[in-house]
Amino acid sequence: MPATQIDGRVAVVTGAGSGIGRALAHNLAARGCPLVLTDVNEASLAETAETIATPVLTKTMDVSDRWAQQQLAAEVKAWATAPIGLVINNAGVALSQTAAAASTEDVEWVMNINFWGVVHGTQAYLPMLQAQDSGAIVNISSIFGIIAFPTQSAYNASKFAVRGYTESLRHELHGTGVRAICVHPGGIRTNIVNNGRHHVDNLGRADGGDALKKDFDKVARTTPDQAAKTILRGVDKGSDRVLIGPDAKAMDLLQRTMPVRYFSVIRQLQKVVMR
Repeated sequence: MPATQIDGRVAVVTGAGSGIGRALAHNLAARGCPLVLTDVNEASLAETAETIATPVLTKTMDVSDRWAQQQLAAEVKAWATAPIGLVINNAGVALSQTAAAASTEDVEWVMNINFWGVVHGTQAYLPMLQAQDSGAIVNISSIFGIIAFPTQSAYNASKFAVRGYTESLRHELHGTGVRAICVHPGGIRTNIVNNGRHHVDNLGRADGGDALKKDFDKVARTTPDQAAKTILRGVDKGSDRVLIGPDAKAMDLLQRTMPVRYFSVIRQLQKVVMR
């Protein structure tokens, strides 16, 4: 598939207040992109915007708010002086709880942000991309959109949903100038675990927040900047699917070679990580 033109075009990034979103903003600004940046945290979003030299439109926003997404898209249409190159639905949250004990409120919280945030962002900007017959929707799934993991049922569900939604959209856009790209990061050194809701650790034991953070630090080897560069390199190359980090590539291979029995390997990995 042909690469998407990025340089000098407008790029929309959600969750731009920190982590991969902030790194994407810096990398896109270096390529001369006017930026539309959103985050639920106003102070963090302002910190990102202060470091950007290209034109910036910021909006403090919860991506699960469909009306806010639509309203911002209308503002972008009036504000933009260049075509839209990228819409990156990056904002996300984490939850650790067993399926049996998970509250409906927590599950809805994860799904509303991780999945519906992607849907709302796609629906808000897709008509503009189709009208110009160019650009790309980049949706951030996860390594947990490839494999399932204990205590991650709701998070897994949200990220598998992003994958399915994006892959279906890719088929629908076939033959047009618009692309849909699904990104699967492995362990990235961001604040997603620190800012998540964690009721259990990876073995289902109560009060797992501190243990989870320690476990995450052991496996999160990829920096946000490395992740951002990998995403943009994938867009440049015309990739439909982007795996970030050696752990994502390893788990993708594991799932393809052991699609049903891979959990026996996951159990052994848990024992190693949680020593």
